[in-house]
Amino acid sequence: MTITLLDGGMGQELLSRSGAQATGLWATQVMKDFPDLVQDIHNDYFAAGADIATTNTYAIHRDRLIPFGIEDQFLALQTQACEIANRARDKFGSGKIAGAIGPTGASYRPDLALSIEQGAEVYAEIANIQAPYVDFFLLETVSSIKQATGAVIGTQQVGMPVWLAVSVDDDDGTRLRSGEDILEVLDIVEKYSVDALLINCSTPEAVTSGLNRLGVQTFPIGAYANGFTEISNAFKKDRPTVDALQSRQDLGPDDYLLFAERWLISGVTIIGGCCEVGPAHIEKLHSKLRT
Repeated sequence: MTITLLDGGMGQELLSRSGAQATGLWATQVMKDFPDLVQDIHNDYFAAGADIATTNTYAIHRDRLIPFGIEDQFLALQTQACEIANRARDKFGSGKIAGAIGPTGASYRPDLALSIEQGAEVYAEIANIQAPYVDFFLLETVSSIKQATGAVIGTQQVGMPVWLAVSVDDDDGTRLRSGEDILEVLDIVEKYSVDALLINCSTPEAVTSGLNRLGVQTFPIGAYANGFTEISNAFKKDRPTVDALQSRQDLGPDDYLLFAERWLISGVTIIGGCCEVGPAHIEKLHSKLRT
């Protein structure tokens, strides 16, 4: 069985290394202030054994930039993040680039999802910008069926592979954060021939529950959990900052590996890390999973 090893989180790693204060622009602001740090982190993930560099574009949406008066920088920021990831890959000498596209509105807020038609338009614009720089699109932290449908329709217009990563409820990993059964996502995967289905940015326990619910499939399944204790109610308010979330103290590289080994048993072939999962975690996965 061939395992594809994703990289780990970018935004939290940027905040940690820069010492910057969390803002509503999150990783986008840190990239503006410390662009070299983004490439340093990509470099470290490749050195740790990752096969893929995920662009620092998760939060670069027009609706995220407008409140801060920088929507005019949308194209430049998307391009900058993609170019940085490519420089890191070129320096390493191999690997692929995943074009990250996060949810519109806010993470973990399916109630803010655009209509399917509006969502498709937003995702298509980003996909067309990223297409010259990436090998496939990674739709991250998708939290409802409506959100997933619009995202997939929009990105598939470019004609490149699409990986769909959904976020599940931390208390019940068999359900999306919208409350919908994760099995409903399978209809989208089948209808639109999505290239891979992953569970991301949920606790590793919830990810495990979601994988068990999905069972073995005929297409690639992946998992990359976060290292937060939970997604707090404070973070679900308007214009949150990530300091409203608390990092776990019981999810070091060895602990994370134990979860990853369970995911492998369930049939997962794509593994990585999300927020609070860093290069040391990826290095541990690489050293153990590849042997």
